[in-house]
Amino acid sequence: MLDKTLRMNYLFDFYQSLLTSKQRQYMELYYLDDFSLGEIAEEFEISRQAVYDNIKRTEAMLEEYEAKLSLLEKFEQRSNYIAQLKSAILKPEATPEEIMSVIEALEKLE
Repeated sequence: MLDKTLRMNYLFDFYQSLLTSKQRQYMELYYLDDFSLGEIAEEFEISRQAVYDNIKRTEAMLEEYEAKLSLLEKFEQRSNYIAQLKSAILKPEATPEEIMSVIEALEKLE
Protein backbone atom coordinates (compact mmCIF):
# COMPACT_ATOMS: atom_id res chain seq x y z
CA MET A 1 0.00 0.00 0.00
CA LEU A 2 1.14 3.49 -0.74
CA ASP A 3 2.22 5.75 2.09
CA LYS A 4 -0.42 8.32 3.04
CA THR A 5 1.19 11.36 1.40
CA LEU A 6 1.76 9.58 -1.90
CA ARG A 7 -1.76 8.12 -1.82
CA MET A 8 -3.30 11.54 -1.14
CA ASN A 9 -1.27 13.06 -3.97
CA TYR A 10 -2.57 10.40 -6.37
CA LEU A 11 -6.15 10.78 -5.15
CA PHE A 12 -5.83 14.54 -5.44
CA ASP A 13 -4.58 14.19 -9.03
CA PHE A 14 -7.54 12.01 -9.96
CA TYR A 15 -10.32 13.82 -8.10
CA GLN A 16 -9.25 17.44 -7.64
CA SER A 17 -11.83 18.68 -10.12
CA LEU A 18 -14.54 17.44 -7.71
CA LEU A 19 -13.25 19.65 -4.88
CA THR A 20 -14.04 23.26 -4.07
CA SER A 21 -11.45 25.94 -4.76
CA LYS A 22 -10.63 26.25 -1.04
CA GLN A 23 -10.25 22.48 -0.63
CA ARG A 24 -7.90 22.37 -3.62
CA GLN A 25 -5.81 25.24 -2.26
CA TYR A 26 -5.43 23.67 1.19
CA MET A 27 -4.56 20.25 -0.25
CA GLU A 28 -2.05 21.72 -2.71
CA LEU A 29 -0.32 23.71 0.00
CA TYR A 30 -0.31 20.85 2.50
CA TYR A 31 0.52 17.88 0.29
CA LEU A 32 2.20 19.31 -2.79
CA ASP A 33 4.00 22.36 -1.39
CA ASP A 34 4.65 20.82 2.06
CA PHE A 35 3.26 23.78 4.02
CA SER A 36 2.55 23.22 7.72
CA LEU A 37 -0.92 23.72 9.16
CA GLY A 38 0.35 26.91 10.80
CA GLU A 39 1.67 28.29 7.51
CA ILE A 40 -1.62 27.60 5.75
CA ALA A 41 -3.56 29.14 8.64
CA GLU A 42 -1.42 32.24 8.46
CA GLU A 43 -1.83 32.47 4.68
CA PHE A 44 -5.64 32.38 4.95
CA GLU A 45 -5.89 34.17 8.31
CA ILE A 46 -7.77 31.33 9.99
CA SER A 47 -7.00 28.94 12.84
CA ARG A 48 -4.79 25.87 12.51
CA GLN A 49 -7.78 23.82 13.69
CA ALA A 50 -9.90 25.11 10.80
CA VAL A 51 -7.18 24.11 8.33
CA TYR A 52 -6.79 20.70 9.97
CA ASP A 53 -10.55 20.06 9.91
CA ASN A 54 -10.81 21.08 6.26
CA ILE A 55 -7.91 18.85 5.22
CA LYS A 56 -9.28 15.85 7.17
CA ARG A 57 -12.74 16.30 5.60
CA THR A 58 -11.18 16.61 2.16
CA GLU A 59 -9.08 13.47 2.68
CA ALA A 60 -12.25 11.59 3.66
CA MET A 61 -14.02 12.89 0.55
CA LEU A 62 -11.14 11.76 -1.68
CA GLU A 63 -11.27 8.29 -0.11
CA GLU A 64 -15.05 8.18 -0.70
CA TYR A 65 -14.58 9.13 -4.35
CA GLU A 66 -11.98 6.37 -4.71
CA ALA A 67 -14.28 3.83 -3.04
CA LYS A 68 -16.99 4.66 -5.59
CA LEU A 69 -14.96 5.28 -8.76
CA SER A 70 -11.73 3.27 -8.19
CA LEU A 71 -9.62 5.42 -10.50
CA LEU A 72 -6.44 4.93 -8.47
CA GLU A 73 -7.00 1.18 -8.18
CA LYS A 74 -7.51 0.88 -11.94
CA PHE A 75 -4.42 3.02 -12.56
CA GLU A 76 -2.34 0.71 -10.34
CA GLN A 77 -3.71 -2.40 -12.07
CA ARG A 78 -3.00 -0.92 -15.49
CA SER A 79 0.54 0.00 -14.44
CA ASN A 80 1.10 -3.53 -13.15
CA TYR A 81 -0.15 -5.10 -16.39
CA ILE A 82 2.05 -2.80 -18.47
CA ALA A 83 5.09 -3.80 -16.40
CA GLN A 84 4.17 -7.49 -16.89
CA LEU A 85 3.78 -6.92 -20.62
CA LYS A 86 7.18 -5.22 -20.90
CA SER A 87 8.76 -8.04 -18.93
CA ALA A 88 7.12 -10.71 -21.11
CA ILE A 89 8.16 -8.97 -24.32
CA LEU A 90 11.78 -8.70 -23.19
CA LYS A 91 11.92 -12.31 -21.97
CA PRO A 92 13.36 -14.51 -24.76
CA GLU A 93 11.38 -17.57 -23.70
CA ALA A 94 8.04 -15.72 -23.53
CA THR A 95 5.32 -17.34 -25.56
CA PRO A 96 2.79 -15.44 -27.65
CA GLU A 97 0.13 -16.87 -25.34
CA GLU A 98 1.80 -15.27 -22.31
CA ILE A 99 1.91 -11.91 -24.01
CA MET A 100 -1.68 -12.21 -25.24
CA SER A 101 -2.95 -13.09 -21.75
CA VAL A 102 -1.48 -9.86 -20.36
CA ILE A 103 -2.92 -7.86 -23.28
CA GLU A 104 -6.35 -9.42 -22.69
CA ALA A 105 -6.17 -8.58 -19.00
CA LEU A 106 -5.36 -4.98 -19.93
CA GLU A 107 -8.28 -4.85 -22.31
CA LYS A 108 -10.68 -6.12 -19.63
CA LEU A 109 -9.96 -3.18 -17.33
CA GLU A 110 -12.86 -0.76 -17.32
